Amino acid sequence: MTSGDSGAARPTRTNGDLDDAVSVFLRHRRRLFGIAYRVLGSVTEAEDVVQEAWLRWQMTDRSVVDSPAAFLSTTATRLAINVAQSARVRREAYIGPWLPEPVDTSADPELGAERAEALELALLLVLQKLNPTERAAYVLREAFDYGYPEIAAMLQLSPANVRKIVSRARRHLLDGAPESVDAAEHRRLLDAFVAAARTGDVASLEALLTPDALSLSDGNGIRGCARIPVLGAARVAMLSVHRQFWGGGVETEPVTANGRPGVLLGREGHPPVFLTVTASKEGIHQVLWVFTPSKITAFLDSRSRTATALG
Repeated sequence: MTSGDSGAARPTRTNGDLDDAVSVFLRHRRRLFGIAYRVLGSVTEAEDVVQEAWLRWQMTDRSVVDSPAAFLSTTATRLAINVAQSARVRREAYIGPWLPEPVDTSADPELGAERAEALELALLLVLQKLNPTERAAYVLREAFDYGYPEIAAMLQLSPANVRKIVSRARRHLLDGAPESVDAAEHRRLLDAFVAAARTGDVASLEALLTPDALSLSDGNGIRGCARIPVLGAARVAMLSVHRQFWGGGVETEPVTANGRPGVLLGREGHPPVFLTVTASKEGIHQVLWVFTPSKITAFLDSRSRTATALG
């Protein structure tokens, strides 16, 4: 029975109590966002989770909380799982390929994770194939290095079960995946791709791509945006030189998203387009385009927060 049910007075909250609550929350906010973003692949949804975690932290009896960090991480994780379960229905109605929302990581002020695992767009995309609990277990272990007993407590599972889930998720995500190139080589390949695409050099594009290269365009029904994956170096190269991308005096701006180089394509009168690639020593094997305005807006908002954090 709660104090409200019994008629007992609730604990009196002073301004000092609230100041302490704010201080503790801000200390952990980056981690909460990092957990939620990796589980959901959405900046907007992750921000909503963080906001709800703050409301719950504000309203809870903090005097009985032994570990604020554990309380907040558990709250954010469970909220993210709930959102992921409801998001599945919305994404089934999505028109065309769905890609995670890119987030600015030029200084990593929001993600704030000790490790970069489960942050690259391509891995976040594959991560969505796991169920939300598997996703959360993998993220907590691989990206934030929580111990199996800690994860078990958060997810209300046994440590042995968590070990099996993480092991199975790791195999599912990483088995057969080519090893990524470093950031400098990634930028070189992306710049070469953009240079060839904007000049219509199909032959040079094909030389950059692996034979089984895949292009995914996230537009949620936007006119002119490919609604099915495009497979094969020749087809991807032909798609990538389309005037839709490069006509009308398009300008390119290098950015850093999800720990990897990307580029914003923009021209007057049109919303920006985000482009990145995934690559191995064999070449570019994925080309990822984000057209959906809400996702571009979320990325630009994350850039604004980065600029603010850097002063």
